[in-house]
Amino acid sequence: MSAEVKPGFKQTEAGVLPVDWEAKKLGEVASFRTGPFGSALHKSDYTNDGIPVVNPMHILDGRIVPTTSMTITEEAAKSLDEFRLSLGEVIIGRRGDMGRCAVVSERERGWLCGTGSMIVRPSVLVNAYFLQRVLSTPSIIKAIEDSSVGSTMINLNQATLSNLVVQAPSVEEQRAIAATLSDMDALISNLDQLVTKKRDIHQAAMQQLLTGQRRLPGFSGAWDVKPMRALGNTYGGLAGKTKIDFGHGEARYIPFMNVMTDTVIDASWLEPVDVAPDEAQNLAKKGDLFFNGSSETPEEVGFCSVLLDEIQNLYLNSFCFGFRFNTAAKVNGLFFAYWFRSKAGRAAMSVLAQGATRYNIAKSAFMLLEIPQPLEEEQTAIATVLSDMGAELAALEVRRQKALQLKQGMMQELLTGRIRLT
Repeated sequence: MSAEVKPGFKQTEAGVLPVDWEAKKLGEVASFRTGPFGSALHKSDYTNDGIPVVNPMHILDGRIVPTTSMTITEEAAKSLDEFRLSLGEVIIGRRGDMGRCAVVSERERGWLCGTGSMIVRPSVLVNAYFLQRVLSTPSIIKAIEDSSVGSTMINLNQATLSNLVVQAPSVEEQRAIAATLSDMDALISNLDQLVTKKRDIHQAAMQQLLTGQRRLPGFSGAWDVKPMRALGNTYGGLAGKTKIDFGHGEARYIPFMNVMTDTVIDASWLEPVDVAPDEAQNLAKKGDLFFNGSSETPEEVGFCSVLLDEIQNLYLNSFCFGFRFNTAAKVNGLFFAYWFRSKAGRAAMSVLAQGATRYNIAKSAFMLLEIPQPLEEEQTAIATVLSDMGAELAALEVRRQKALQLKQGMMQELLTGRIRLT
């Protein structure tokens, strides 16, 4: 039994829509032009920094992102004039992932529709930016995929596009919906730029503070250089465990990816494991450093994290190794975690990586690694500054993620008329 349609709405081929919206076949409100056959473009036509050719790979997140290596000469473009893009058209990929489409702006006017793309030319009844949103929705993508059932590869054609049934509010409302979603895109873009800026500043601060190129106020004097063996000892992760030991038990363990991705061990990642009381395993303790000791590339070996929480009955996974500072060592563990993740630290660990198809770090070589370090007070000050910057960056990333989720929700509500702007 179909769900009851609420008052003010009606059931259509395009789904449940407001009673004053129409559902039309796309062919009624737009025309189409498939990109040129491959035989129309010759190897001799291609050049660097010429007229960009737009194929599906160049359509990303509703934008056209050209590559300088996939362009043609002006002379070749003139012979393919019918495939050149005009302002206000929608270009859509017809191969590979469906839903890739973008509106042609002034910047892209005159560029060439590639063989893997198609031009949609909206009539006066359709706002191009509204149509671009509709063509990238899950329901339209599913309709396109369903039309290709039985084919070895999805290949969008003019017949499929023409028969797509799309929602059609008034042009004024289409324009208002598109403008609102564009404002959300602008907000997300601004957040992207801010996140990138803050990340670059954080990386620069790490490079400068962790090497002594820049000193915080109140600190001076030469840094000491000590090998890791002078600071503590390594230990291994869980040994002798099989799949049946994980997912239950009173103990907790630190997964590999927790070490790889987090500067500070994230307690929410911890997973249960069954460890018998008489097993001789190495308990992880507050202040310990953890390293992934093996990876497929030398650049990924030796990422470091630090445990700053006091967690009972905690163990490290067997793919990593731990390092515990001596009680006499006057150090700040967070400083070291940042150092090993810095440019200098990554370079030092990649040098230690040995192997062919898989790279490993020998603990004996690791213990000889010399680390430049200030006194504990300065280590703590540096770690605090970097931690504060990291927290600010993380908050921005959360804000960006929430904006993305809000945009997705708004698209669903606006494009189905459940929220009205006029």
